[in-house]
Amino acid sequence: MGGAVVDEGPTGIRAPDGGWGWAVLFGCFVITGFSYAFPKAVSVFFKELMREFGIGYSDMAWISSILLAMLYGTGPLCSVCVNRFGCRPVMLAGGLLASLGMVAASFCRSIVELYLTAGVITGLGLALNFQPSLIMLNRYFNKRRPVANGLAAAGSPVFLCALSPLGQLLQDHYGWRGGFLILGGLLLNCCVCAALMRPLEAPGPTSGPTPPRPSRRLLDLSVFRDRGFVIYAVAASIMVLGLFVPPVFVVSYAKDLGVPDTQAAFLLTVLGFIDIFARPAAGLIAGLRQVRPYSVHLLSLSMLFNGVTDLTGSTAGDYGGLVVFCIFFGISYGMVGALQFEVLMAIVGTQKFSSAIGLVLLLEAIAVLIGPPSGGKLLDATHAYQYVFVLAGAEVLASSLVLVLGSFCIRKRPEAAVGEEERHKPPADVRGDSREVEHFLKAEPEKNGEVVHTPETSV
Repeated sequence: MGGAVVDEGPTGIRAPDGGWGWAVLFGCFVITGFSYAFPKAVSVFFKELMREFGIGYSDMAWISSILLAMLYGTGPLCSVCVNRFGCRPVMLAGGLLASLGMVAASFCRSIVELYLTAGVITGLGLALNFQPSLIMLNRYFNKRRPVANGLAAAGSPVFLCALSPLGQLLQDHYGWRGGFLILGGLLLNCCVCAALMRPLEAPGPTSGPTPPRPSRRLLDLSVFRDRGFVIYAVAASIMVLGLFVPPVFVVSYAKDLGVPDTQAAFLLTVLGFIDIFARPAAGLIAGLRQVRPYSVHLLSLSMLFNGVTDLTGSTAGDYGGLVVFCIFFGISYGMVGALQFEVLMAIVGTQKFSSAIGLVLLLEAIAVLIGPPSGGKLLDATHAYQYVFVLAGAEVLASSLVLVLGSFCIRKRPEAAVGEEERHKPPADVRGDSREVEHFLKAEPEKNGEVVHTPETSV
């Protein structure tokens, strides 16, 4: 699933909507792919690592959980670093950290050392790349920002299709230590992507003093007064308990059924390939005029679909059944990924979205630390993957139930708000930067009313 970052960028500089922005988009695509596909792709090494260290599934699943938790839970730290040093230096440091973590992991002698290197260090490095890359993407694109964000988000399933079989191939030829070492070298490409993040410069000296920006809260906790946000946050946290469990265990599930390692790793490729098409398709459907007012219910339906898919996947008894499961899981997973942040923006609005997304990701980070390890504990106790998939499905179904039952509390935006937005639109002949108009609306909400959300800041 992708994240979202709201960033106003340098005042007075028009987004080029192309040019070098396409290079920035490519860098963001690669970094998004590494950030979200890497925690799932390392699961192909789990069997070998369990034999090496003599541990169970619950201990092994902590690696993926720590990676995801670092990616989700370090948003405030990334914001502070970017504000202090800028995007490019932070991303260069993050790329070095991500690579260093995997290289150091190849020399580990205990599972705790793997948690620290492959989990904490690599996870922090990927986090320091992901959020700044989205900030730069939003600075380079304005009119084409929805398309740019959609293309960047597609990096996650594309890289999942590639990294999973690559990891299995590296394990077969070089063992898990050699595989980790080579993956660490691949992560140095994050530094190359960081080099592409060229800061935008003003076309020339401006006449007159630059008006200072009004101060803004670092984190707006008033979103917790919105009942709709609280319901969404609770539902999202419950969902994440089970959402990431099947991709972590499906490869080991196939190997336990006697499927060859290469074919087992191919399951994640199938899942990722379906996800590539499911995300943009779900976004197009949600953007339809007749469907958009019911986006909350569409997200609930997507979560219900994902939960039912997990429950039916628990009955798979052969490789063909797992392939069918990965196809339907890829569809439902892509739908959830395409809709979750669009629904959040519809609930809280543009002004509070940056704070709301950070708080939701922090809550999800806690759930990510619990989900896969709890599935591993259940597997160690029962030695049956079916129960793991049933638990994951039940958690996602429960989240769908919370969201649909609480949807009546989520305030719906009146149609008058749309008319208010139309009145604030500049005339067609005015060529001012739309980012400055949005900044004006944010600076004086009491005079301009609430800003109606747009999908431009959603991934």
